[in-house]
Amino acid sequence: MTDPAAIRSAPALRACAVVPVYDHEHAIGAVVTGLQAAGLHCILVDDGSGAACARELDRIAVAAQAALPGVTPGVTLIRRATNGGKGAAVSDGLRAALAAGWTHALQVDADGQHALGDVPRFLAAGAARPGALIAGLPAFDASMPRTRYYFRYLTHVLVWINTLSLDVRDSMCGYRLYPLAPVLAMLAAEHPGSRMDFDIEVLVRLHWRGLPMQWITTRVSYPEDGVSHFRMLLDNALITRLHARLFLGMLWRAPRLLARRLRGPAGALHA
Repeated sequence: MTDPAAIRSAPALRACAVVPVYDHEHAIGAVVTGLQAAGLHCILVDDGSGAACARELDRIAVAAQAALPGVTPGVTLIRRATNGGKGAAVSDGLRAALAAGWTHALQVDADGQHALGDVPRFLAAGAARPGALIAGLPAFDASMPRTRYYFRYLTHVLVWINTLSLDVRDSMCGYRLYPLAPVLAMLAAEHPGSRMDFDIEVLVRLHWRGLPMQWITTRVSYPEDGVSHFRMLLDNALITRLHARLFLGMLWRAPRLLARRLRGPAGALHA
């Protein structure tokens, strides 16, 4: 359970970006450039990528070292020996961010689907509410596959059931600003899934703990030459199993969740 006093006394925002990378050598350079243009130090987590992506990450890291200190934000490159999944990579990045002294981390996907022009909006919302999680509410264009749309909506319904609320507007968008201390406390206690189930489970468990959330509408596209590692059958099976576990977790939390609803809004805002 998140302590309301801890939320009120959350430290002022000092944010970096955390980007999990797995074979996105064609897109990651532009993603890093966009994040640096917004003033963010980038923590890149290489999740066991192949040789081509590893070379591109090395090039980005060397270029960052050669840049003028204090002029261009830096890059930290973390390497996992084997592929552990998006959740494992993000968790490693969040832990590294806290250890380096950052208070918040902006999670961004490496495939270029997120609108990096919205980074200032996320940071402004985080500065105004440093104890809240700022999450992307995606506005998709015509590039989104219809099957993905229907599966997303089904997940939304299951998340609303598992939180006994409509507070979590979207649990699958990987564009979000985390307050590191409460998020890492949850990760240490709960050990959420390490693959595509991670984004969903993190938001549900943080909602159970009472962490305030704010939603930022942001455009999300699926680049024609983008690389997606979402496995339609395997990852949907993983997410289905996750929802079953979350439903069981919701049942014994139901009295507390319902009592929270009676006390008033959970602190979710939409911007």
